[in-house]
Amino acid sequence: MATRAPQLKSTWARAVVPVAAGLAVFAVLGLVLWGIAAVVSDNSSQGGLLSDRTFEPGPAERYAEIVAENGPILFPDLLGTDGDRTIVLHHEGDDPLAGWQVFLAHPADRPLSCKVTQTPGTRTFTDCDGREIDVLDLAPPPAGVRPVVSADGILTLDLTPS
Repeated sequence: MATRAPQLKSTWARAVVPVAAGLAVFAVLGLVLWGIAAVVSDNSSQGGLLSDRTFEPGPAERYAEIVAENGPILFPDLLGTDGDRTIVLHHEGDDPLAGWQVFLAHPADRPLSCKVTQTPGTRTFTDCDGREIDVLDLAPPPAGVRPVVSADGILTLDLTPS
């Protein structure tokens, strides 16, 4: 003989207990999803599974034209969150798929704190000491940070230091 499950007798119990049980199920589900999100988004300095360590400006041909007309392009703070890691994208040569270079926005012979400003429409920059320098005199990026042009002509900046 099978035993019957206990029956809720009062109207109040029959109304509240299923609602409370449903809320408990949603609370447990929310905690499980929060835990999964916390693991996946790991906020370590290496970046987690959700962090994007590439930046895709777009078609290399179009960006080569922009650099030819207006000089190198500055992309603020692509390598950090402190505003100090501005990337300078430069292109040399006639082939839009080759000749790409990236630099940091400070002179190679000065510290990171010596920011540069670009003379509009040129490849010339002025540093914190008032010196005019060429784009090729800017500091190189960390090893591994480089421009990549895909087979379909899309320019991507790989921001993963090696």
